[in-house]
Amino acid sequence: MAKNSMKPRIRFKGFTDAWEQRKLGEMGETYAGLSSKSKEDFGHGEAEFVPYMNVFTNPIADVAMTEAIEIDDRQAKVKNGDVLFTTSSETPEEVGMSSVWLKNGSNTYLNSFCFGFRASESINSYYLAYMLRSSGVRRKIVFLAQGISRYNISKKKMMEIKVPMPISAEQRQLGEIFRQLDNLITLHQRKYDKIVNIKKALLEKMFPAEGEEVPKIRFKGFTEAWEQRKAKTLFISYAEKGYPELPVLSATQDKGMVYRDDTGKNIFHDKNNEISYKRVQPGQFVIHLRSFQGGFAHSNILGITSPAYTIFGFKDDEKQCDLYWKYVFCSSEFVKRLETVTYGIRDGRSISYDEFLTMKFIVPKYEEQVQIASILIEIDNLITLHQRQLEKLKNIKAALLEKMFV
Repeated sequence: MAKNSMKPRIRFKGFTDAWEQRKLGEMGETYAGLSSKSKEDFGHGEAEFVPYMNVFTNPIADVAMTEAIEIDDRQAKVKNGDVLFTTSSETPEEVGMSSVWLKNGSNTYLNSFCFGFRASESINSYYLAYMLRSSGVRRKIVFLAQGISRYNISKKKMMEIKVPMPISAEQRQLGEIFRQLDNLITLHQRKYDKIVNIKKALLEKMFPAEGEEVPKIRFKGFTEAWEQRKAKTLFISYAEKGYPELPVLSATQDKGMVYRDDTGKNIFHDKNNEISYKRVQPGQFVIHLRSFQGGFAHSNILGITSPAYTIFGFKDDEKQCDLYWKYVFCSSEFVKRLETVTYGIRDGRSISYDEFLTMKFIVPKYEEQVQIASILIEIDNLITLHQRQLEKLKNIKAALLEKMFV
């Protein structure tokens, strides 16, 4: 291999030496996970073991993500700085995932579906963690996966893999940049999760529970009881066809109606059939096949969609806020009530529009609807912001894992 090929494409200033390629087995030894254990041995005891999903999910193991087990001095113990590897998975791309353990403890073991690696020389733990998750090393590991319905990799084969090893100072720099990047990702993930939970709580408390006339949380200035209405007094269905010039829309659970070309899926349909597609206008709703999150997609764009779907909106004499109803239809209370108006098999159940029209709703005045929708829209915007930041950071990390390692 040429010397220049032993250098990464992106590098910290001041480092120019070519990297070494060394076999893992030359730098340490392996040990086995738990053995000779029965189901009754788990879930109690003064010791702990690192479960499979902790290793699979985290380049740096979550030291709080352990399970209880009795002390057993016959088992190999996990030590600070050890690398933990999964031995099998359902796909070759997920075999041999690695995680570095960074905790001092006297009685920590490893689950039986993993094995450990302990370096016999000084290697920066953070560098080791991210290097073993880099795309170049992962390709080598995946290449060694064996199996048909389930894929495995042996300790012996893993120890023969050559990995890139720069000098200690460069290891520290690389380990630190990825450590900080992961901390930033974790921070944004926590913010995202917190806002999602806030939205979930508001969806439960800003709409009346069954049997109640007002919600638990209200905006200042609104005191009137909400009015009970049947859906058939509020809504009317539409089946307007003959608009093949309009863009085709698809129904999604999280984004409502979107342009089919923006779904990222290659959904085949015969353009000659578009003459029979139904027109969807902004402010209307589309009832589609139901998953466990409901099946009502709000549209804020103009287009056409499958004739199999039901399109409905408000009656002409009804002053209603469509964005308010968008949140009604995705609230946990409403999704739970849908069980009474669905039919079909468990997966892909359909909603009966005629039976939906018999459902009763507790409805506030238009002005209160607008206030409720406004706060939920602001929260959705925050969720989208943090989601984009998370995706951006994860993409940056993926690119760096590709370009900062040989």
